[in-house]
This record gives sequence, structure tokens and C-alpha cells, in this order.
Amino acid sequence: MNAGCAPEGVPTADNGITNDLVELLFFAYRDFVGDPDRMLAEYGFGRAHHRVLHFVYHYPGLTIAELLDILRITKQSLNRVLKDLIEQGHIVQKTGRSDRRQRLLYCSETGATLTAELTRVQVRRVARAIADPVADGPKGAGDGHGFAAAQGFLMAMIEPEERAAVRSLMARRARSRR
Repeated sequence: MNAGCAPEGVPTADNGITNDLVELLFFAYRDFVGDPDRMLAEYGFGRAHHRVLHFVYHYPGLTIAELLDILRITKQSLNRVLKDLIEQGHIVQKTGRSDRRQRLLYCSETGATLTAELTRVQVRRVARAIADPVADGPKGAGDGHGFAAAQGFLMAMIEPEERAAVRSLMARRARSRR
């Protein structure tokens, strides 16, 4: 008997914690993006604008090609979002020094302020979850290793062949902070 709407052979019942984790990821993502969504709506922006602002803010001088690779969206989609952000003064484009065809992206002062506000609410949510995990969460969640466990879990969710690129990108940001 196949309860639910899954194809035959695909489990619909909880097989351990796996299905619960998938469901919790949906709810966590909903709430993680909810506060920024409300803030962005005041500007007429959506999640695509948020993603562009996030990466341009954290990686000043990012090229269009690098941003397309990170976001995995079409050039057409990116151009629409960039147009909005540039017209409203949140992002500025500069010509590349060595290759004048390159467009390097930077947040303006207003773009940096908006992005910092968006990041602040998300960092607060993540920090709260790591510092004070829910009592009925996974065993060991409150053992002082919450950040490392969360970071390891999220890295493991990324396709294995993409992890080196993600680590490299994040290392780039860490180097720019020094």
C-alpha cells in the first residue's frame, strides 16, 4: 500500500531522522529568508536581489562571470536584477583594469548599508540557533560544537565536486577581512 503521493518504492514514512531533517530545512529556510524578504519588499526587491547584493558586498570587485557562476542563473536573469540594483543606486559597476571588457561589481554606500542590515538579521538568527539549540534537537547540538557541526553539515549538503570551489570562495572573503 502506497500512502501519500510518492511513486512506488519511494519512502513516504519517516525512515529515521532523514525526512525530519529535510522538513526542518524547509522551515528553517523559510524563516531564514523571511525577515530579509520583508525588508527587501520595501525596495521592490526579491530574493534574487538579495543574493546578488550578498555576494557583491562580501566579494567587492566580483566580475559578472564570477557572479553568474556562483548564482547559477542565466545572464538574462542577472541583467534584470542588476539593472534594478544599479538604477536604485545599490550597486556600481567599474571597468576592469587589465581587461576593459570586464565589469567589476561593488556595493555603493546605500547598497552596503542595506546588505549589512539584511545580513545582520540572518546572522542573529543563525547565532541564536547555534548558541541555544532547541532542547529536543539532535543529541550533542548544545555541546559547544554547534557551529562546527552546522558548518560541516551544510558543506556536506553541497555537491562533492563543488565543495573546493565553495571553500576557495569563502577563503577569499576571509583573506579580504585581514
